Amino acid sequence: MESYTDILLVTANVGSLFDNVGEMEKDWLREFYTAVHTYKPRFVALHFQEVGGKEYMANMELAENFFRSMESSEEMRDFDRVSTYVDSHFKTVDSFTALGSMYFIHKSLKNIYQYDFNAREFKPIAGQNKFVGSLEGVTTVQKEKFPKNFWPDFKWSRKGYMRTRWLIHNQGMDLVNVHLFHDASNLIACNSSPSVYSGNRKKALRYVINRISDGTDSPLPFFLFGDFNFRLDTLSLVQHLSISADVQTVKKDSSNEVERIICEEKDNDHKVLLQIETKLFAYLHQAVFREDNGRALLKYDKEIEVFKDVISEEDILFPPSYPYSEDYSEPTQYMNTRCPAWCDRIIFSNTAQSIIHRREEGEPNVIYNTLGSNVCMGDHKPVFLCFPLKTTAP
Repeated sequence: MESYTDILLVTANVGSLFDNVGEMEKDWLREFYTAVHTYKPRFVALHFQEVGGKEYMANMELAENFFRSMESSEEMRDFDRVSTYVDSHFKTVDSFTALGSMYFIHKSLKNIYQYDFNAREFKPIAGQNKFVGSLEGVTTVQKEKFPKNFWPDFKWSRKGYMRTRWLIHNQGMDLVNVHLFHDASNLIACNSSPSVYSGNRKKALRYVINRISDGTDSPLPFFLFGDFNFRLDTLSLVQHLSISADVQTVKKDSSNEVERIICEEKDNDHKVLLQIETKLFAYLHQAVFREDNGRALLKYDKEIEVFKDVISEEDILFPPSYPYSEDYSEPTQYMNTRCPAWCDRIIFSNTAQSIIHRREEGEPNVIYNTLGSNVCMGDHKPVFLCFPLKTTAP
């Protein structure tokens, strides 16, 4: 007999949470607990990126306290089993990803097992299972930092993926935490369409999909959620935004290297419409990224298109998830450091479509949105997907 288990998946780049310790963490947790209270899931999966923030060497203890507070919180008391994985061993540079994954199982959910990749079998879960460190030798998780040759021209940073496998009422699925490469320079991102950075992300994502589908373990429907760092097609977007402007390119004195792009309105006293530098993307009419949830800009969100043969995504009905202001008084404002984009996503294999139960009438029961839309959550708004998982009752 077919039954359903309510699932809540959340992805959050929490780097600025640890670089700005204090009120932000309280607000972040409150928004998360509110979502749990609202949607009443039986299984919650949280995927974190940038655990410890930029100053991870100094902040890793704060990060571990953050996980501990969630595990022992009053709000999560009805979740009697927790599996936590935190890659916090920053001294092993060759494998450190700063990824963290937490899985909460409600006391009412009885028929659930987690896969042991070593024993190649599903095993029951009991109590709190916490793994913090390099995760070397932990058999219920697979973790990999992207090989160094993936981005030979750029700084080797904390990017990779972490995978767990679950069986809920006889329905199996892989949950994969992923963090792909960012755009190092807005100017280089403007050079070509697609950008060199987009090409790097495409290569890395294809690598992840191939790794989890290579047949070592029987392929299952999978959910990939994390900070994909997907960006809008910057060159096409800039051409669109500056269509009625005078464009000036400022080069460094000693070389031919572009230092700044300035787009000025042809009338209106030549007001600066858009200014771009390596880490500056200042657009005069920033509201366009928020109006109607940025829908007019979705046509420039192209990086996922090449993967349509294997993955799907719910319709995006929320504004770009990055880069939000870290000022508490401006929770809906974007910083002028990068072009706003839907970096944080929850995507899934085409095979997962058949295990998501969609109600045909009434209120939609599959919800894809951000957490804390009117609260300062750091530079990334967490993104969540809530849905009923089709399962087979015992």
